[in-house]
Amino acid sequence: MPYRWTKTTHGRKLDLWPQQSMTAQGFAWFIGTTAALLSLPLLAVLGSPMVWILLAFMLAAVGGVWRALMANRADRQIHEELTLSPDRVRLEHRAPKRPARTWDAIPNWVTVHLSREGPVEDYLTLRGGGREVELGAFLTPAERKELYAELQKLIRT
Repeated sequence: MPYRWTKTTHGRKLDLWPQQSMTAQGFAWFIGTTAALLSLPLLAVLGSPMVWILLAFMLAAVGGVWRALMANRADRQIHEELTLSPDRVRLEHRAPKRPARTWDAIPNWVTVHLSREGPVEDYLTLRGGGREVELGAFLTPAERKELYAELQKLIRT
């Protein structure tokens, strides 16, 4: 699960992050395999001037794939932190290249909602403090349902 509950001195804290399916080792294997497979056509023209033209295109392709994967990885560095204490519920959303966004509310007035209508399936929101905020947009629908059940129990106790 891409989230974790921890106990704090004043309550509980929930950390959420997007699933990172490609490890650093997997990234290295993918780039290496891509480069090896793209270099196979070079063997057919080895020794001719055409090898340099194909090499330039191969390096551009591998460089493009590498850059796209690195940009995707950077964009997935989202982190949400929900803090539940007896006197305050606080959500902080941090995304790369953006300022952190926060939401605070009094626990007695906070409600948890799971809606079928929204930008994602099983849209999970918290309402309170005059606002409605989304929680865990990057989670799968099954994970949002599970988190919804956990939050229902914790916010009402």
